[in-house]
Amino acid sequence: MLGADTDVALDGRLLGKADDEAGARERLEALSGRTHEVLGGVAIVRSDAEWREVVGTLVRFRELSAVEIDVYVASGEWRDRAGAYAVQGLGAALVAGVEGDLSNVIGLPIPTVCRMIASLQERKE
Repeated sequence: MLGADTDVALDGRLLGKADDEAGARERLEALSGRTHEVLGGVAIVRSDAEWREVVGTLVRFRELSAVEIDVYVASGEWRDRAGAYAVQGLGAALVAGVEGDLSNVIGLPIPTVCRMIASLQERKE
């Protein structure tokens, strides 16, 4: 079984998902012009063992104007997204740069999962 989840950390605080437009706006304003860390947790469970790992990726946002934030919030893409944005969608326009695994920011750190599965296979043999 494979499980994964993502959160966004800024100044040592997890931002989580916004409940409403005001919460989305608050998160985007906080991230504007700053670098934050996207934390992706992955667990693989087999009947005889369990593997867990957390992957961190740094994301730098552009300075966002109030209008840009309003337009993004109005798009609704922030819903059910850690940090209130989706880098694989319209949220890509908010990002100035990514340091590390982009797939982690999208929601599943593929290289890490592949390495974990390979390790699982080696231990099975």
